Amino acid sequence: MSFVVLVLVVVLEKFSVWRKALQRDGVWLTWLGWVAGQGEASRAARMPWLVLLAALLVPLLLLAGLCMWLGQWFYGVLLLPLELLVVLYCLGRGDVPADLGGFRDAWRRGDLQGAEHVAERDLQIAPQESASTLFASVQSYLLWQAFQGFFVIVFWYVVLGPLAALAYRLLALMAAQGQYASMAERAAALRHAFDWLPGRLLAISFALVGHFTAVMGELLHELLAWDTPVQVLLAKCGRAADEQEQEAAGEAGLAQLDGLWQLLVRCATLWFAVIAVLTLVW
Repeated sequence: MSFVVLVLVVVLEKFSVWRKALQRDGVWLTWLGWVAGQGEASRAARMPWLVLLAALLVPLLLLAGLCMWLGQWFYGVLLLPLELLVVLYCLGRGDVPADLGGFRDAWRRGDLQGAEHVAERDLQIAPQESASTLFASVQSYLLWQAFQGFFVIVFWYVVLGPLAALAYRLLALMAAQGQYASMAERAAALRHAFDWLPGRLLAISFALVGHFTAVMGELLHELLAWDTPVQVLLAKCGRAADEQEQEAAGEAGLAQLDGLWQLLVRCATLWFAVIAVLTLVW
């Protein structure tokens, strides 16, 4: 059933507004705020692990109970729409190609100052020292958003089901809550653990659908390194897979961004093919 759900997720994500309608985090953020408390002496500051577990486990237990209840009816067929809704909710926020639109326009014109401004405004990329580092940051942003918004969700859903996918998205939301620094730091550490294996599988996928030798040259040094951030690893391997060594001005730079996007599309196709084969075998 997981393969059917993923196919429906892709179709609905492309041809409907269901994802944006479902991705309303207000209720859960209100719950998090109530559990965490306010001020320097808040529960999130005094007991960050307890707050993290409470904020995480309550929605997971509710989902687990709902899955068990629906699984008893009509041979579990009702689980399909539930899992579909959960996976759609867990996908990344925003629209990566649309978010890059302002940067692409400025880069095409050769307007470095404008490109830096829209990168800070739309992509939350801090001002960079040079055009080279700015362009590399945008490439890294593209690869990271595709990973955390799609590939890692697909991986954990297929391996452990909707509970794991929801846990990842809630950890990502908690890691972004700067007002609860202690809790956010611990959520980021758990998220790193979730990222570690699928991040390396995606990097290997880059090698299979891109420049194999160049990617493996980058990956072999970092394959088992626990402390290497997945965002850094994907940036290195993604550029190597598409044989991109440095930034290019104007249309040539946009062609490099398009090349990375096509690389991600090929990787998604590869993952879906593998999942389909595993579904047939098992």
